[in-house]
Amino acid sequence: MRRLLSPILAILLAAAVLWPALSQKRDEEGPRLPNGRSQFDAILQDDHEKNLADLNRIVKLVEEVKIDMEKNDRFVLSIAALKKLQEVEELSKKVRDRMKRR
Repeated sequence: MRRLLSPILAILLAAAVLWPALSQKRDEEGPRLPNGRSQFDAILQDDHEKNLADLNRIVKLVEEVKIDMEKNDRFVLSIAALKKLQEVEELSKKVRDRMKRR
C-alpha cells in the first residue's frame, strides 16, 4: 500500500505545483485584440460561425439532391445534382480542416 501511495502523492503534488503556472500561461498566450479579447478566442468563434454556416449549406444541398433523386428515374443522371454533391464535398473538407487546426 505504501509503494502505491508514494507515487500517487508525488503526482498530486506535482499537479498542485504546476497547475497555477499552466493556467496562467494559457491566459497569457497569444496576442490580444483592442477590445481585450484573446485573438485565439476570436478565431475560434469565427471558425465556429463559419462551420455552422457551411453545415447549413451542406444540409440544404443534400436535401436538394434528395429531391432531384426522388423526381428522376434510376436511369437519369442529373449534372446539377453532381455539381451539388461536389460542393458538399468541398464544404465538408473546409469544415474538417477548420476543426483539425484547433
